[in-house]
Amino acid sequence: MSVVLDKPAYTTLSGKPIERLYTPADLADFDPARDLGEPGSWPYTRGIHATMYRGKLWTMRQFAGFGTPEETNRRYHYLLSQGQSGLSVAFDLPTLMGYDADHMQSEGEVGKCGVAISSLADMETLFDGIPVEQVTTSMTINSPASVLWAMYLVVAEKQNASWEKISGTTQNDILKEYIAQKEYIYPPRPSMRLVTDTIEFGVKHVPRWNPISISGYHIREAGSTAVQELAFTLRDGIEYVEWAVERGLAVDDFAPRLSFFFNSHSDFFEEIAKFRAARKVWAQTMRDRFGAKNERSLLCRFHTQTAGCSLTAQQPYNNVARTALQALAAVLGGTQSLHTNSLDEAWALPTEEAALIALRTQQVIAYESGVTAAADPLGGSYFVERLTLDTERDTLEYFRKIDALGGMIAAIERGFPQREIADASYEFQRALETQEKVMVGVNKFNTSDEAPLPLLVIDESAAAQQTEKLRHLRASRDNKRVSETLRALETAARGTANTMPYILDCVRAYATLGEICDAFRTVFGTYEETSIT
Repeated sequence: MSVVLDKPAYTTLSGKPIERLYTPADLADFDPARDLGEPGSWPYTRGIHATMYRGKLWTMRQFAGFGTPEETNRRYHYLLSQGQSGLSVAFDLPTLMGYDADHMQSEGEVGKCGVAISSLADMETLFDGIPVEQVTTSMTINSPASVLWAMYLVVAEKQNASWEKISGTTQNDILKEYIAQKEYIYPPRPSMRLVTDTIEFGVKHVPRWNPISISGYHIREAGSTAVQELAFTLRDGIEYVEWAVERGLAVDDFAPRLSFFFNSHSDFFEEIAKFRAARKVWAQTMRDRFGAKNERSLLCRFHTQTAGCSLTAQQPYNNVARTALQALAAVLGGTQSLHTNSLDEAWALPTEEAALIALRTQQVIAYESGVTAAADPLGGSYFVERLTLDTERDTLEYFRKIDALGGMIAAIERGFPQREIADASYEFQRALETQEKVMVGVNKFNTSDEAPLPLLVIDESAAAQQTEKLRHLRASRDNKRVSETLRALETAARGTANTMPYILDCVRAYATLGEICDAFRTVFGTYEETSIT
């Protein structure tokens, strides 16, 4: 008598069924000329550059920031000395929420999840000895993004660096905060005005800067599927383009500087297909929806970070393997910039040793794996092309649903993307608990004799140091000038003027982050989310 064993359900990490074998019959709707093309050519499925990594490797940009600006500055100099090719600033929670380090809401959080930046003086220290004309800088900051960007621009002024030559990115994606990360300050519509102010100011004065990096990373970290990450991110991008066009900007004047930020999760082929579909969908959207003519307006340029939510506190050295596979998927998917997570991040901010291993992971892929020799080496795979087409189709279906709701802000106000992500997160957790999906060392292959990891500990001395700096700053600056610039900013916020010149005046006077954000809070109020049931 034979025994019939239960067969596992083969699905992607997002729950999409996978066939045993893919053949030309699975691509009956696939037209290579229409759907694939050549790298660097329409529809850009295969990459935005003809030679891809033969022409230039991706930027190796390790996300870093902790404690005081002095400590993080030392880490930056170390990473640059080890071959990192771009800086990526992680800010602490008070900075992300627009509070100074000495505010009562900052207690216990100063320097803990990133670097504490409360003033221009802190930003000067953060980039001490780092010529900003010679390095690209990414700043993961959203609600107070215009303020932190203004600080960076004034640092450039003080280094006699031309705004026309500096390059980098501010994340500045407030919509995904309402959808996923929840680090918002003001309501959606005034927040969108501030984002549009930065886009307009960048077009006119800082032409090589990406004023916004539209981010799916945090949407995925909140539990979305790969398709939801892509659909909500690109639809957020559409919303930003619509606001900028309504402001009076020509689409081809600003769209070439839009960039994206995606998560690279653990399902190798699903992630590669997601990146390929992203380029195709964005190019079609910019051409057909907005009438973009400049080729650079059509290009979906993106930074990728490996999946923080996939890292485990259990058996943390397994995270090195997870990160390597995720990074490889990002490279095979054609990313322009990459951050690799460190093995200890489920426990704490990375130690210097763990950050170096993460950087070396990228360098091994770049210089030892051979995957940089050919552009889009998986192009034409029956499996990958089927996944790419399905991802495109499902993304466009989400576009139709959101458009029917009146756009992304209306959808957020009704809780649509939040509910979709919550449902997906629940389904994934259920699959883990039933072992339909396996996470090594968590729900299978467990051990009980793990050795402790060396951890980076941020104590309360950072808060004490930053508080003392603020006390000295407020005592030594021209407080009359500070008050004048803050009043001018508040007046501008009540009107329709672009707020960036007023923020810059405040920053030059050494008004603090909290003081500037408070001026906006006075005018715009703060946002409280409606609970989803």
